[in-house]
Amino acid sequence: MASNETRKMVLAAAKVCEDKKGEDTSILELDPLDSGFTDFFLITSGINDRQTQAIADGVELELKQKFGTYPNSVEGRKLGEWILMDYVDFVVHIFLRERRAYYDIERLRKTARRVDVPDLIAALTEKTMVARKKAATATKSAAAKKSPAKSSVQKKAAAPKAARSAKKKTTAARKSASAPPD
Repeated sequence: MASNETRKMVLAAAKVCEDKKGEDTSILELDPLDSGFTDFFLITSGINDRQTQAIADGVELELKQKFGTYPNSVEGRKLGEWILMDYVDFVVHIFLRERRAYYDIERLRKTARRVDVPDLIAALTEKTMVARKKAATATKSAAAKKSPAKSSVQKKAAAPKAARSAKKKTTAARKSASAPPD
């Protein structure tokens, strides 16, 4: 299952593709049973090798600056026909239009689910809300556990007062017992 951090990185990379005028950008969420090596493919196209290289440079720079991460490996950057950037949890494929049509990766990954950016944002938001609810529940239960501890401290502080009060009553009872009758 993809982490929130991975989803954020995929979104950031997709934004770079859009900013650099990448064409027909798509995100595929891979089936874990079919592909155990990564969670997402981000696929985009450029019209020439300079554009594909600029997209790759932009993705690498953005992920380095925002997340402090580098690709595990990069292939095809010099020619720019098909640049593959492996970030382990997701892989970025940047093609020239003709190469993308020839290799047709989307067709090869039939079990992959196509995810658009709004869907990815919604999934990320949902996971964030679930995490916040869990944190709030944990905080409430921790506060409930601390409440009895406070009352026991209060009880300990009240114990000397009760002892002084009992001592006064005992002293008063002794005085009244030893006092001569009227």
